[in-house]
Amino acid sequence: MQSFAYASPATLSEALALLGAEWGEADVLAGGSDLISLMKDYLHTPQRVVDIKGIRELGGIRKSGGGLRLGALVTFDELLENSAVRADYPALAAAARGVSSPQIRNVGTVGGDLCQRPRCWYFRTGHGLLARDGGGRSLVAEGDNRYHAIFGNQGAAKFVSASSLGPALAALGARIKLASSSGTREVTAEQFFLTPENDRQREIALRPNEILTEILLPPARGVRNATYEVRQREALDWPLATASVALRMKGKTVESARIVMGHVAPTPWAAPEAERSLAGKTVTPETAGEAGQAAVAGATPLSRNAYKVQLARTAVKRALLAAAG
Repeated sequence: MQSFAYASPATLSEALALLGAEWGEADVLAGGSDLISLMKDYLHTPQRVVDIKGIRELGGIRKSGGGLRLGALVTFDELLENSAVRADYPALAAAARGVSSPQIRNVGTVGGDLCQRPRCWYFRTGHGLLARDGGGRSLVAEGDNRYHAIFGNQGAAKFVSASSLGPALAALGARIKLASSSGTREVTAEQFFLTPENDRQREIALRPNEILTEILLPPARGVRNATYEVRQREALDWPLATASVALRMKGKTVESARIVMGHVAPTPWAAPEAERSLAGKTVTPETAGEAGQAAVAGATPLSRNAYKVQLARTAVKRALLAAAG
């Protein structure tokens, strides 16, 4: 990899002072499971690497405002070991459990999961984030697009968001805190993910001079939630399609629903038509199936990934049934 300066600050303020105004000046190192591979492949060539693992204020899980505060450095193992996460946020626990590698769960962080770059093989082999040839034409549209987007792919971006936790956090209504030397700001989990229009933009709302510091989960009392993933294999791999749901119930009927699909679009993909289809109904195999059908009604599959429509439909149905018990 290209040579770089290394810094290991002890406080958040020290770390923020080491960041740059443009991408490429500095990269943040947490678990390193994505950044190291990006650097080895010369996809990231930062002048400076800022190691934040020693910043204690970025770790820990604690109660906050009736919900939970997850420090950005919380690992997948810590998430799965936390009794409050398992009891109140099963959608998040199930998403974390899907990362089957013990090594990744041990070092991978919740902040790193949200900030990881797309796994599109065109991007990972140096063809750019939007994977275009010298004439500006998409390499994905008629290429090997088996694992690419079936929603939100009308523009240049056809990759899928790689985040395991993003759909669950969006369904649960989580907020994400971002810090820079000039202050802090919060965005919803849904707002955190973006669809870039050119190769200079990123697929997340994080700016070059910011660090993701914590995730704030709202109270989960009265919210039934679940995640269901469809995978090609149980070994370490990314899902083909996922669905995370959060249901507010009034007795046995759905008062309101939140449904977010993953690995089917450049961002976690909400399904408002499916959400509306459940209002005032009891969750049964039939109503869950109808919601699954509504969730994929607007899908626009590419030349080789139409199979993902059925997978996404099934993921929504099974996540709803799991949440409803």
